[in-house]
Amino acid sequence: MNWSTPKGLVAIVVLTVVCSGLTAGVLVGSGLVTPSPTVEGPTATDGPIDSERLYTETIDSVVTVYVVGESGSSSGSGFVYDDAGHLVTNHHVIDGAETVEVKFGARGEWRRATVVGSDRRTDLAVLDIDDLPASARPLSTANRSPQQGAPAVAIGSPRRLEGTITTGTISGVDRSLRLPSGPLVPDAIQTDAAINPGNSGGPLLDREGRVLGVNTARADGDNIGFVVSAATVDRVVPSLIETGSYTHPYLGVETRTVVPAIATANDLNETSGAVVVGVDSEGPAAGTIRGPQRAETVNGQRVPAGGDVIVAINDTRIETDHDLLRYIALETEPGETVAVELIREGQRRTVSVELGARPS
Repeated sequence: MNWSTPKGLVAIVVLTVVCSGLTAGVLVGSGLVTPSPTVEGPTATDGPIDSERLYTETIDSVVTVYVVGESGSSSGSGFVYDDAGHLVTNHHVIDGAETVEVKFGARGEWRRATVVGSDRRTDLAVLDIDDLPASARPLSTANRSPQQGAPAVAIGSPRRLEGTITTGTISGVDRSLRLPSGPLVPDAIQTDAAINPGNSGGPLLDREGRVLGVNTARADGDNIGFVVSAATVDRVVPSLIETGSYTHPYLGVETRTVVPAIATANDLNETSGAVVVGVDSEGPAAGTIRGPQRAETVNGQRVPAGGDVIVAINDTRIETDHDLLRYIALETEPGETVAVELIREGQRRTVSVELGARPS
């Protein structure tokens, strides 16, 4: 049975991945969100952003990515990640590429690039060039999640208009972004800085020129853009550079956020947690975590009952299904054993699960 979230609790928006020459449908669930945990670091959210200074300081580190493949040509954006000549862009920008060339910001220097590695589940990819222009420098990633309302700028090449800057704000954080290829990316950032086809892979910057994330998608017909977060970049990109791929930790359950009808059907004392609606029979949680045993109708809604409701993992409170997704994605490793606290038939218990590697 397909347990869908009741209408009105998750916003479903049709998006376009923003690589020029490539259009696809994508879903994003904004739902019930919890601010991302942050680490220590400076904040600067007061006053206007100096976009002119920011552009001057960073444009030489932003590239337009030109790709030729069997299906034709397309373009996107990217930025310098380190002094070794590695550039970050989106997986969908270079997917199927036969040749890749990049053109650097204001000075217009060209380089031939090779694909070092990519990960479709986070839509991230790394390119490599032999000779980094003298004017280009690595852009550092932000060491904390941005605050909603903070200013931000996007730099890239929308519709091959090289070196374009757009300004806006951080509209939302900790969003769940569903990519055209199917994976759900946690911890995404929402912004109203204009992001259009060709911006894919370019940086979203804070007032200090730090990379808040990688521009990836926009809502069709709306000024709503979505960005893969710096936390995800910091986790995935080093592995892409080292091995060409990234192995995702895997619990092997499908969950939904607990809503009032689900809480009633499962005799929960509060409307909180992630109800298990499916368990991979060959996954790490098989035989340990239980899916729904029956369906009940509450106020006209058919909801899962009798299964497990996950309320914490490694002593971290889980209030929504996104909390669980984010914790597994950003705080764990394959092979790690996690303590999962759950409620089953009104009883609270803790089980141990050794995480596996997510199937490709």
